[in-house]
Amino acid sequence: MRTTMTLFWLLFLATPALVAEVPSKADQIAASVLASPEERRAEVTVLGYDSHSKLIVLRKGSNDLTCLADTPGDENFSVACYHNDLEPFMARGRELSAQGYKGKERHEIRWKEVDNGSIEMPRKPRMLYVLRGKGFDSASGNVIEPYLRWVVYTPYATPESTGLSTASGKSPWLMFPGTAGAHIMISPQ
Repeated sequence: MRTTMTLFWLLFLATPALVAEVPSKADQIAASVLASPEERRAEVTVLGYDSHSKLIVLRKGSNDLTCLADTPGDENFSVACYHNDLEPFMARGRELSAQGYKGKERHEIRWKEVDNGSIEMPRKPRMLYVLRGKGFDSASGNVIEPYLRWVVYTPYATPESTGLSTASGKSPWLMFPGTAGAHIMISPQ
């Protein structure tokens, strides 16, 4: 009995340290919208996290962009905004990540699901903005050491259909050519 009680108290006292601190709703919204174009920020939908780190809608928007808040407990700061038409593809990626799928395996599952019609994916180009940094300073409303990159999803695009190289570098380039997840990477140096 003593061992059981000791274990209970250890778990009870350690639990707060194991739970990621979730920023306030206001901070999540303020940080996540920074990935979107400035003139569109007021109308974006924002997905973020409740006190239990469950993904929820923090703010319903009225335009065609959805922004995703930084993942609580992740040591890296990363927020994103993307065209609403990409939400089924993005949501499936989050679902697969939660199931433990990573990298190439996660990509290939989604691509196969787009190919067989179980995930909707727009056939016309759609934008994704990704903003990374060392963190978010809520007092100033700025990302610390920000780095913004742009991604244009162009499903099934190839070097021949776009004229783009598949070699990464300082110029825009095509990643995952010929797949449902083909996209143009634009990464400023």
